[in-house]
Amino acid sequence: MGNQINNKNIACIGAGYWGKNLVRNFFSLGVLHTICDRDEEILKRFNETYPGVLLKTNITEVLKDSAIQAVAIATPAETHFALVKQALDMGKDVMVEKPLALSVQEGEELVSLARLKGKILMVGHILAYHPGILKLKELVSKGELGKINYVYSNRLNLGKFRKEENILWSFAPHDISVILMLLGEMPVEVSASGGSYLQSEIFDVTVTNMRFASGVRAHIFVSWLHPFKEQKLIVVGDNKMAVFDDVAPKDKLLLFEHRIDWIDRQPVPRKEDARIIELPSAEPLNEECVQFVRSIATRQNPPTDGEEGARVLRVLEASHKSLKNNGLVIPLTNALPSLKYFVHETGIVDENCFIGEGTKIWHFSHIMDGAVIGKNCSIGQNVFIGRNVRIGNNVKVQNNVSVFEAVTLEDNVFCGPSSVFTNVLNPRSSISRKDEFRNTLVKEGATIGANATIVCGHTVGRFAFIGAGSVVTEDVPDFALVFGNPGRMHGWMCACGIKLLFSSSSKKKAQSATCSACGKLYEKKAEKISPVG
Repeated sequence: MGNQINNKNIACIGAGYWGKNLVRNFFSLGVLHTICDRDEEILKRFNETYPGVLLKTNITEVLKDSAIQAVAIATPAETHFALVKQALDMGKDVMVEKPLALSVQEGEELVSLARLKGKILMVGHILAYHPGILKLKELVSKGELGKINYVYSNRLNLGKFRKEENILWSFAPHDISVILMLLGEMPVEVSASGGSYLQSEIFDVTVTNMRFASGVRAHIFVSWLHPFKEQKLIVVGDNKMAVFDDVAPKDKLLLFEHRIDWIDRQPVPRKEDARIIELPSAEPLNEECVQFVRSIATRQNPPTDGEEGARVLRVLEASHKSLKNNGLVIPLTNALPSLKYFVHETGIVDENCFIGEGTKIWHFSHIMDGAVIGKNCSIGQNVFIGRNVRIGNNVKVQNNVSVFEAVTLEDNVFCGPSSVFTNVLNPRSSISRKDEFRNTLVKEGATIGANATIVCGHTVGRFAFIGAGSVVTEDVPDFALVFGNPGRMHGWMCACGIKLLFSSSSKKKAQSATCSACGKLYEKKAEKISPVG
């Protein structure tokens, strides 16, 4: 698998109706560390089945465990936003069952947070990993069905009734995800109708209609008031038609080579027998879990990443709005959020960047593909931000600074004018050393003075202060004052930027200092300092 993660470092949060299936699969892959559920009776059932796996009822305790790198969340939909946000904030990669959240705003906030933290965010749209859907996508992409005219899906059953979400949010995310994947485009308008028969204001049956710019129409019929289980997806092309039947015990994907002849200017159907499309034997959920493990290892986003989940939310939210307004057609031409940051007309921002709300990018600056910049940052004139660079919130990058690939700036970092970051130790013009980049990390609140150089492969600690013109050639401790060429320690700095004067005493005893500006108290012991209180 390459760059494989350590064994047993995934926790499953929620082990009930669907979560138990995630538990089974992650255990079979040898990566399950902890099962977390508030119901102790559920946990007791796992005692013998999953030996060596920790059983916990406290979610916060699980998220604080440094041995756990990632979590899979299978809890009620209304808890998804809060739990995913908490997990990302605690530095965990996350896989969450559908839907990602219960609003577009919440979904986009989670996507932004995952980008900012550099974490994997995956949504459990399981059909994207089904061999039948993957084969159908291949047929559509190769043009075997011809021009796609119409797509429709039925997801029907008797129960399971929910109180926290209606049938649209419970059943339709899978079908929306698949249709968007097959067509590779968002609808330009959505409408939906339905009925509430068992519980007031909770729709039991809905039909969602979508119109796409390419001319394709699609509808999704979902119900938990149906006499039998049915899960079908039909794709109608002008050459062939495909039927995916997920309930069928075998032959789940059929291809019909029906054609239409025009006789006396009238369409006459010519029906042909179905052709069975052979599919590999694979459990979709297992394939989904394998993808999560692979994404953790390779740091490559899965097909159903947070952005894909947010696109599904846009369709769901528009459908819900239509339901509430008696089938009103809801346009989605402006489905993507408008820019909430400023870029000067001479600035260049490549595709696939993320820039947080309130950030300003000034004259002649260039932000390259894959870069992530947080909220309320100031990117000065003639600044270069390299590929996949990660910059936190409230960061100030002054004029003429180049932040190259493999550099990370955490929240509240200040980079003075013409400060320099390198990413290769021994560069040569004639020799490519892109596979030898060394990571540089500038931690929260640190200051890099004007014209200072940070040699790659080092960490500048929290609230450290690098003097103007310095050359940093080794790691810098938290709160350290460093200047010179090469940079050397010359004392300690308060978080507010004032030099600290520690009382003289035995080196074996802790020393203390109080900032003359803000009054914050610090303690020094074993050549390290930390704030008190």
